[in-house]
Amino acid sequence: MKKHLLRELPSVDVISRNSEIESLSQNIDQEYLTQIIREETANIRALILKGEYPHDDINVGEIIDNIKNRLTSDFDFGLKKVINATGVVLHTNLGRAPMSLAIKEKFENILYGYCNLEYDIEKGARGSRHDHLKELILKLTGAEDVIVVNNNAAAVMLVLSTMCSGKEVIVSRGELVEIGGSFRIPKVMEHSGAFLKEVGSTNKTHLNDYAEEINENTAALMKVHTSNFKMMGFTESVSIKDLKPLADSHNIPIIDDLGSGVFIDLRKYGLEYEPTILDSLAQGSDVVTFSGDKLLGGPQCGVIVGKAKYIAMMKKNNLLRALRVDKMTISALAMTLSLYLDKENLEKNVPVLTMLSQEQCQLKEKAQRLLEMTDLKNAKADVRVETSKSQVGGGSLPAQYMDSYSIAVSPGAISVNELEQKMRLTEPHIVGRISNETYYLDVRTIFEEELSIVSTKLSEILK
Repeated sequence: MKKHLLRELPSVDVISRNSEIESLSQNIDQEYLTQIIREETANIRALILKGEYPHDDINVGEIIDNIKNRLTSDFDFGLKKVINATGVVLHTNLGRAPMSLAIKEKFENILYGYCNLEYDIEKGARGSRHDHLKELILKLTGAEDVIVVNNNAAAVMLVLSTMCSGKEVIVSRGELVEIGGSFRIPKVMEHSGAFLKEVGSTNKTHLNDYAEEINENTAALMKVHTSNFKMMGFTESVSIKDLKPLADSHNIPIIDDLGSGVFIDLRKYGLEYEPTILDSLAQGSDVVTFSGDKLLGGPQCGVIVGKAKYIAMMKKNNLLRALRVDKMTISALAMTLSLYLDKENLEKNVPVLTMLSQEQCQLKEKAQRLLEMTDLKNAKADVRVETSKSQVGGGSLPAQYMDSYSIAVSPGAISVNELEQKMRLTEPHIVGRISNETYYLDVRTIFEEELSIVSTKLSEILK
């Protein structure tokens, strides 16, 4: 049987002349294609010799399909479009903030050609990539200068390394946070070369706690916004406004790690107050760090704004070379920030703000439309509109939920886990959530243009 199968196994040359393979070879490097064919035939030969080949005769069609699947897999990008139906606006696993379509055309012009990343067009000489955001940041915040690095952890690292290496930084014990991936303030401080000086207690820190620890080796007072957890009960902390006179009297700067970058007051959406960049600078922060891909609604990056003399020091730090961002990040951030200049259309143009600002009547109507668009004839399932709870997510506004509406599905022919898997594995991939044996599609995070896709896929699967 082994000899029979080995004789039937087509050669690499024969497989290469197969019409389906020949059509593929027009768009694929021939050497690479030949290597894939060799590997596939070698795998089959090994199965035959082990007596594990599953057929009595060589299945040429299966060989061709395996080669095609291998090529599809190799040329398939890891990142794929996902429809977020979880209700979590800043879903870290799904890429956090969705970018605005309002910047698409301008962004493509930068992406697909050359640009003046480090070229001063007016002078015809070398320029700085860090200058492209300065004027815009000045208009939006009043800050003197700005640097952008690849994320907020990098921003904090660069600030501490530049301003505080070899010296002490005073931080409240209640602000020694950990944010995802074991990013802990004490560890970051250690790696930056600065020395942490904890003051106060976990739940209460007073102004005098800072004052008692200031000495000739103190480099800065640091505030860290607890954006991913909330402390309740018997608590007290010191504001930047109250810290400012103390810092000035000792001629030391205040560093504020805000984490989630907010430019507008979110209370108008019914959410709790979240410190804004403008508030932090107005109260007296000398340097503020925040993320670009959270509540700001831009690309992943860490933004450092503040006094020009400190930013100038950071630009000379060799660490900046390892942390700097490319033309795509700078362009996407600049274009996103430019949307904030048009305050009348801000909620329409920035997807994160669009989702946060949706009113209950709008969400209910949106859910009703999705239900009506879904073909439920012969579907063995109970499908209905239900109230639900959305989250901001992304390490911002902890424990805050927003009232929303969802399509709730109780499948009959398949389990709720099977339904979730089928929706997740369809293309484009649709990610919902399961609660109490019910599958939910929260419409807050589903874009209008995605409703027809969701309804079609749900209809197909339920049938």
